Amino acid sequence: MKFASLGSGSEGNALLISSGSESASASALASGAEVRSSEDNTTIMLDCGFTLRETERRLQRLAVDPSSLAGILVTHEHSDHVGGVFKLARRYQLPVWLSYGTWQAVKDAASGVDVRFCRDNMPITIGALEVLPYTVPHDAREPLQYVVRNGRLQLGVLTDVGHPTAHLVASLAACDALLLECNHDVRLLAESRYPPSLKSRIGGPFGHLSNVHAAQILASLDRSRLNKIVGAHLSQQNNTPELARSAIDSVVEAEQIDVLIACQEEGFGWQACERQL
Repeated sequence: MKFASLGSGSEGNALLISSGSESASASALASGAEVRSSEDNTTIMLDCGFTLRETERRLQRLAVDPSSLAGILVTHEHSDHVGGVFKLARRYQLPVWLSYGTWQAVKDAASGVDVRFCRDNMPITIGALEVLPYTVPHDAREPLQYVVRNGRLQLGVLTDVGHPTAHLVASLAACDALLLECNHDVRLLAESRYPPSLKSRIGGPFGHLSNVHAAQILASLDRSRLNKIVGAHLSQQNNTPELARSAIDSVVEAEQIDVLIACQEEGFGWQACERQL
């Protein structure tokens, strides 16, 4: 199983997850050929907060044909996550999975799209992938995050969450790879030029994870299988890649875990969920 990001941050988010035979996915990625969905290779998108043209451009950069996607998962209704979902789905006839609460917030934009509902702790199957949605505390109608499995490997995704909960920690147990929000540094947010109301929202219990909270969650997880962590959804004003990496390293520095940081413009290229020998 592989995953890649079109971009990660307040200006737009989109994640690709591809599951297939080792030989098929590895050879395609090594050669630069398009990653396509087929009987043994399913590629899905999680969120899309970019314009249609920008999404197509970023997909081309990752060698993915948008018409080959098996569908789109949506976490919540904020524009940096859902802004481009329905235009992309409508153009390429893609199904979209989201919670009923999220649909209520975006249903006008979803006209003509194959919408399918999902909910906390009820697995759904998309081709060769099994997806487990789980609820998180965030200031949205019915926000979900996801754990994605291909039968052997497990990728956990956690962004746009205000504080740690026992439920999200349990949902992310024993992942092979983890995309983890490191939105802000507490001091930088406090000293920023943001108005007090925005600071309160971001740093509050239904806002975004600070580096400190991200490290707390990471320390609480069963990391027995974890070999890769991506720090994601960094604030360009209130965090730095160095601070985010330092927070992650404070927990896993003595462990054999690869750490990388996603960025807004480039996201990150294809990453394997398992350690490459």
